[in-house]
Amino acid sequence: MNSEVIDEILYDSISLLKEMISIPSHSREENKVADLLVEFIKNKIDSCVINRTGNNVWITDKEINPEQPTILLNSHIDTVRPVDGWNRNPYSAVEEDGKLFGLGSNDAGASVVSLLAAFRVLINSNQNYNLIYAASAEEEVSGKNGMESLIKIIPNISFAIVGEPTNMRPAAAEKGLMVLDCTVRGVSGHAARNEGINAIYKAIEIIEGIKSYKFERVSSLLGEVKLTVTGINAGTQHNVIPDVCSFMIDVRPNGMYSNIEILEILKERFPECEFVPRSTRLNSSNIDTNHPFIQRCSLLGLEPFGSPTLSDQALIPYTSVKIGPGDSARSHTADEYVYYSEIRESVELYVKLLDGLQI
Repeated sequence: MNSEVIDEILYDSISLLKEMISIPSHSREENKVADLLVEFIKNKIDSCVINRTGNNVWITDKEINPEQPTILLNSHIDTVRPVDGWNRNPYSAVEEDGKLFGLGSNDAGASVVSLLAAFRVLINSNQNYNLIYAASAEEEVSGKNGMESLIKIIPNISFAIVGEPTNMRPAAAEKGLMVLDCTVRGVSGHAARNEGINAIYKAIEIIEGIKSYKFERVSSLLGEVKLTVTGINAGTQHNVIPDVCSFMIDVRPNGMYSNIEILEILKERFPECEFVPRSTRLNSSNIDTNHPFIQRCSLLGLEPFGSPTLSDQALIPYTSVKIGPGDSARSHTADEYVYYSEIRESVELYVKLLDGLQI
């Protein structure tokens, strides 16, 4: 594809991002931005099939070869609500010093339009894989009507790219999240007599054990599984030995265990404690550094790293990597922005990394 066509695609991408910024698209309220995407795709991409599921928009090449692997390009169209401190209208795309200001410009509008631009370039060349582009909803709240619902209906995926602001460094591992509600039981009694079994004392011993417990498998990028007790509750009155002590644990998996594996290990190690997960949906992820995509990244000087922040990657049960334009430090901040140069560079890098990729 010649440079003039690529320049036109980039111009379209910037225009689309400006329109996206102008439409409030808070989590679970993305319908108008989804409408905008559908209309944009209808007008700009002839050789694709457009699908709409709720506020999720996904497209495929018209001809899908079932004998070939399939690559998913994904980013999210929802935003958080604007924080206090904006000096500009968060819903007005403001250009200044090579930057584009606006809510969602960095997280993750730039990835949405850049991956769509890469899709437009790649479907016009012969590749050894099928390509799917998906703009998902409810990412910021890990909602069930976003990627979780989408992944159930799109074709099986061999490899996925999740667009999030990483300065175009590949996040080869991403921490997950699981919150556990824990209960330790004792026997009530009168505090003035040597009666009962104090659930607080039992819980303290278990909490000390949890604090010092080490999971065997350690990630080179994310380190150890992190367990943090973040709240505790027990007792009804001063003269009653408490028979129940409850506490909660913030669990940050390291890509080496699924949430279910961590839960079962804790149950076996601390049998006198009841562990109830609020959810096991948000798993950590990990990709082999020998994967062809990561190898291409390394050849281009893009160093893999471990990401502490969650994304839709947590809901994708396939091999995946998180990589996109912008800087995570700008996300969810007042006067959020992205550089125009970051969008151009990301489209060029996505195409270099994916053109002719063998997976």
